[in-house]
Amino acid sequence: MWLWLIFFSLAAAAQAATVSGRVELVNSKDASVRRHKAYAGVVVWLEPVNGAAPAARPRHVSIMQKDKRFSPHVTAIPVGSTVSFPNYDPVFHNAFSNFDGQPFDVGLYPPGTSRSVTFTRPGIVRVFCNIHSTMSAIIAVLPSPWFAVTEDLGTFTIPNVPPGDYDFRVIHERALPDKLKAIARRISVSEDGLVLPLISISEAGYIPAAHLNKYGRQYPPVDDSVYLGGRQ
Repeated sequence: MWLWLIFFSLAAAAQAATVSGRVELVNSKDASVRRHKAYAGVVVWLEPVNGAAPAARPRHVSIMQKDKRFSPHVTAIPVGSTVSFPNYDPVFHNAFSNFDGQPFDVGLYPPGTSRSVTFTRPGIVRVFCNIHSTMSAIIAVLPSPWFAVTEDLGTFTIPNVPPGDYDFRVIHERALPDKLKAIARRISVSEDGLVLPLISISEAGYIPAAHLNKYGRQYPPVDDSVYLGGRQ
């Protein structure tokens, strides 16, 4: 029995292919995109045309809080994965999400500690800090084991893709839904893999929107001296 399972796994791995490509962002108002062609943080993934994707092994990843920023800003995980939010700042933080995806609130916690959340359903989770309004992050919880997040130059590689037909999908926080829908396409992956042509994502029409705190109210002015060390 075990020998058969090992043989089956090796055979499946031998048949797996790679889907790769590159993304560019156009019509952007973001300075880093316009000046440095910083195209990181776009999520791409595959969903099989015939039937549901097999369940992916859950992962445990970290989004650290340092210099009053979430890093990385964009994270992609399969359903069932756990994300930790370690606090490396000298002040308290309170990571939360109260719309889209899976709502959560880990509460206020001090420097040098961490809180974790397990994400049990697919969706886009927008993460904020209840203390610092400028902190934000995106977690893409995906119903597929085949996904990637673009690197600085917009390149991506999705490994271990069995040959077959897939719907190719894209998430980018500064692109409107209709533009992302237009980019989605059906692809056929052979045993030799597939290199996709350049994918252009327009940020035209995107308007940054201010968010409220976890109580649905405007953020009050921040006095970090209140949240230093062990004081609250």
